[in-house]
Amino acid sequence: MLKIHFSGEDILRTRVAPAADPVWELVLSLHVLRGRTRDPLTANWRRSVARDLRQDSSSEQLRMLFALNPPRGYFPDFLTPYASVGGFEAGLEAVRSTPTELLHRDLSVLAAENQLPSSAAALARGEVSALHHLADSMEQYRSLAISPYWSRIQAAVAADRARRARALLDGGIEGLLTSFRPAMRWESGVLEVRSYPHSRELHLDGRGLLLVPSFFCAATPVALLDPALPPVLVYPVDRLGALVSANAGAASGAARESLAALLGRTRAAVLQASDEGCTTGEVARQLNISPAAASQHATVLRNAGLLVSHRERNSVLHTLTPLGRAMLDA
Repeated sequence: MLKIHFSGEDILRTRVAPAADPVWELVLSLHVLRGRTRDPLTANWRRSVARDLRQDSSSEQLRMLFALNPPRGYFPDFLTPYASVGGFEAGLEAVRSTPTELLHRDLSVLAAENQLPSSAAALARGEVSALHHLADSMEQYRSLAISPYWSRIQAAVAADRARRARALLDGGIEGLLTSFRPAMRWESGVLEVRSYPHSRELHLDGRGLLLVPSFFCAATPVALLDPALPPVLVYPVDRLGALVSANAGAASGAARESLAALLGRTRAAVLQASDEGCTTGEVARQLNISPAAASQHATVLRNAGLLVSHRERNSVLHTLTPLGRAMLDA
């Protein structure tokens, strides 16, 4: 179990990341790609990426990146720098600038349980060429495995952020932290991750906590090993449908247009109202319809894969799925 201890100052400084973190998604996707889970929502993605890697003559350049990310267990903290909250380029620059002592420490921990290629020695010494090669391989992998699917990843994370924002508005920081049940439990100033693989105590010491919603995070939230680094907790979001590339989504454009024609004015308005997250009662008030009618329209849209609904205490919050977002933006 992981226990994260909050002070009053920590509560004031706790926040949810502003968007999907491209570096965290990249690193965690490597674990999904190589892991033993058979999640149907990422099955097509795994097959497609594995096929592209086999066909890519330059994929051998990714050997170090894969070695640093075993399917299970520890992976180096320096691969997911705090700076990545500012975007992919900011994250890569932080990787390139990793201090030698951090590289040596992280790689020593990794090498204790995993066999690393000989080139890892240059990385552990902080050689500039090795760091730049690693950053280049992250860019290469991202273009193949992440970028074609980025809109779906962003949409799933945005839907989760809308849910957390609602919990924060309704219940303050306690409401936000309570909203993570059952994966995490908030009680008496301590956030517990019960399924965490190791027994750990993390004291925030006034630094607050950055909560990072992630598409590729598995069932168990992830924290950095080094307690001296800025505290981050990455947690899984609802994936909201199968992961398909932007090209595959474009191919279904005609189907989307036909579906939009079938929605009707009221259901289209319900879809619009759910853009930033909306409860059934709020939909009813905005559209001047009965709560029963709002619930019925939301059910139809949910069954069509356009909305996802979460019960929050005595209300039901509706947010857009990636397909719903695509229809609204069309």
